[in-house]
Amino acid sequence: MSNDKKTIIWLAGLVVFIIVLHALSGILLPFVAGMAIAYFLDPMADKLEKWGTSRTLATTLIVAGFFAVTGGILVLLFPLLQSQIVGLASLIPEFIEKARDYAAPLLERLQTDLAPDALERLKSAAGSYAGAAITWFSGVVGDIWKGGLAFFNLLSLIIITPVVAFYLLRDYDLIVKWVDGYLPRAAQATIHEQVRAIDAAIAGFLRGQACVCFVLATWYGAALTVVGLESGLLVGLGAGAISFIPYIGAAIGLFVGVSIALAQFPEWMQIGVVALIFIIGQTAESYILTPRLVGGRIGLHPVWIIFALLAGGALLGFTGVLLAVPMAAIIGVLLRFGLKRYRASSLYSGVT
Repeated sequence: MSNDKKTIIWLAGLVVFIIVLHALSGILLPFVAGMAIAYFLDPMADKLEKWGTSRTLATTLIVAGFFAVTGGILVLLFPLLQSQIVGLASLIPEFIEKARDYAAPLLERLQTDLAPDALERLKSAAGSYAGAAITWFSGVVGDIWKGGLAFFNLLSLIIITPVVAFYLLRDYDLIVKWVDGYLPRAAQATIHEQVRAIDAAIAGFLRGQACVCFVLATWYGAALTVVGLESGLLVGLGAGAISFIPYIGAAIGLFVGVSIALAQFPEWMQIGVVALIFIIGQTAESYILTPRLVGGRIGLHPVWIIFALLAGGALLGFTGVLLAVPMAAIIGVLLRFGLKRYRASSLYSGVT
């Protein structure tokens, strides 16, 4: 079979896979979550297996421990977060009032400097943009509700995810062996090399970035609570959780935290302390946490990660967000492999 036919077959298979993935996106969330948990916990299972524990017992202990710890943390945090959500909602009217106070001098100056027709056009544009923003936000909330937080989907996530994680973790080595048995023999070594590179990139992000997010969530939540910010624990945990999005997570946390501080604190010193907490967190993430915990293993540019997350969310909703970074890592490794082969070919060098 010629190389052109092989390329066509692989591309056709990729297209079919993408179509099936899109068609089943509504039910994939618990399976993708279970796969991610199994992949994250596999090194622990391998270590227990090396110490003489059977794979089934090791899987049972690890999965049970993981979900027990996760459930315990949620049970402990839920009452606190619930009260902080209510407190944050009660701050919204005050925040709107203070925003009006800050904006009043600017509006007065605009009314003085702008012509009446220009001011009228500005008001009309602001109204239309506000309406569009409300419509967009409502659509996002609706998509989230339909795609991940409806009662049935939430129930399936709670029930199916542990089952999927258990069986995938228990049979991980068997699945790898089974897939390996169907690889083309001539290309087996090359595929193994690329799979190892993909595994290093995904593991570098998932395991390393999970540690980064945990450290930042702990820092933000504790520091904001100590300075007395309303809903500080909620804001801190949220900012830490979305820190896997380069720069965007810290920027959103900074904006929300400073906005609440503006509505709550009368003095600029306290507002500055809140901003300083996020600046310290972002600086530590950029120069200490990410270099030490993630390092250069992932090989993905931050812009590529942001694009992958947005594209995954647009195509497959929350499931797409979970799949975005692994797919970006796979594409990145395959692109580097393709470019390496291209530079070694006569097409690049011009030598036949």
